[in-house]
Amino acid sequence: MVQLCVNGARESVDGAVVPLSPEAVGDSVAEAVAAGATDVHVHPKTPCGRDTLSARVLAATLAAIRARVPASVPVGVTTGAWAEPDPAARPARIRSWTALPDHASVNWHEPGAEETAAALIERGVGVEAGIWSGTDGAALFLRSPLGPKVLRVLAEVTDTDPATARDSARALLTGLGAAHGRPVLLHGEDGGAWPVLRLAGRLGLATRIGLEDTLFLPDGSRAASNADLVRAGLREWASARRGEH
Repeated sequence: MVQLCVNGARESVDGAVVPLSPEAVGDSVAEAVAAGATDVHVHPKTPCGRDTLSARVLAATLAAIRARVPASVPVGVTTGAWAEPDPAARPARIRSWTALPDHASVNWHEPGAEETAAALIERGVGVEAGIWSGTDGAALFLRSPLGPKVLRVLAEVTDTDPATARDSARALLTGLGAAHGRPVLLHGEDGGAWPVLRLAGRLGLATRIGLEDTLFLPDGSRAASNADLVRAGLREWASARRGEH
């Protein structure tokens, strides 16, 4: 699986190609799915471009995406602390949602992660357990009674140095161990995005790519769209799987 990470916490200063409005997100997702993405992770945005857990914004974003892609493509969202800083308010926001994503990521090192994950599971939303390198997320997740109930583990390598990101990824995977037997999606960000994606290919793990994780193609040129990144990601993943990287 190659998941599309549509926009992340990026804002308009990151360039016009980063989709922010529901309509722009929907168009970008449709192009990326046509290019081969099989799953979607998006950050719904307020009109001023800030991440939010607002029921209204979430519903508009999901509607825009689902109007443009087949129903077979799962769509997920973030529940990151920056979108709702109050840990107690996060589950309340989730319970107020009038439209539901197929899955949502929960960063396990953030305060309130267990309660946030429990609220999602209660509503029938799959949980991607976001385990960041350089945090205690792996240890907390391995102790969690909710671990066996998550959809997958999102192993997020925060080391952006291309020379060391692969080693950081391997250390993260070692720390996760059997990860409660859940599937693992491995990805990096910025300078580490492509080295970690290739490692995921070599290991046969799911991965993701998109403007959330990098604004650049493997050759260092600026990506024109999420679709361009997905096409490149599929080539790089498959090449690494064949042992060509």
